[in-house]
Amino acid sequence: MPKKKEYKATIHANGADISVVSKGNEDDYISLTDIAKHKNPDAPADIVKNWLRSRSTIEFLGLWEQMNNPDFKLVEFDQFKNESGSNAFVLSPQKWISVTNAIGIISKSGRYGGTYAHKDIAFEFASWVSPEFKLYIIKDYQRLKQDENSKLSLEWNVNRVLSKVNYKIHTDAIKENLISNDLTNKQIGCTYANEADMLNMALFGKIAKQWRDENPDSKGNIRDYATIEQLIVMANLENMNANFIEKGLDEKQRLIELNKIARTQLKSLLDNKSVKKLEDLNRKQLGEGK
Repeated sequence: MPKKKEYKATIHANGADISVVSKGNEDDYISLTDIAKHKNPDAPADIVKNWLRSRSTIEFLGLWEQMNNPDFKLVEFDQFKNESGSNAFVLSPQKWISVTNAIGIISKSGRYGGTYAHKDIAFEFASWVSPEFKLYIIKDYQRLKQDENSKLSLEWNVNRVLSKVNYKIHTDAIKENLISNDLTNKQIGCTYANEADMLNMALFGKIAKQWRDENPDSKGNIRDYATIEQLIVMANLENMNANFIEKGLDEKQRLIELNKIARTQLKSLLDNKSVKKLEDLNRKQLGEGK
């Protein structure tokens, strides 16, 4: 399954900053380490381990995994469940993940490392730490999702505007130069699709069908997942392709030239301050711009 693009965000619960790793859907992972700091700022890892010692915790985690993870190892889970609650039972997040193949809890290293858990599990952990604190977390998490929806709306509008900048110029050039009166509707549709795929090949290095085959679980099409830089270049390529069509260049010549243009413009836009400002605005809306 293709990996969804992740971004880092922060929720603010009663003065505490709590990291969130989001994929732009409901599969958000919230930092248990940051939540645990509310109870013990000096040793948050110990708080997480103490929570994992409880039989009720292990039963909850096991049920969540069975509902969401087809690769969860039930035999190993049963062993943990039987041992949980005893004075000698100790379990770290890393051991839980490696032994049971769990996906509800993840362990990250590096600057923003720590233990993260799917929001369902994180809220359960927050209840164990402090029911009152959990309410603060939920309240600001809802604020984060509202901001995310606003960001997605902005991106949709940016995509829509950029994709339509030169659309009519491009389709008119195809209609006037590549489509004759004796073509069937199916042939006309194929002509437009072929030109669109040539632009996809010039910019992304693959046609729409290749992308769909590689990303069967993704909604939309290859252009819906393009970066702002790529969308800007795509609008320019549509204009350039219309010009090349009118000049009579064949498909192979146009593909070579468009690919050169795409590579040159992408390189230039990567350092463009105006584009970076737009990206920074998007990140700030997600809590990343701090």
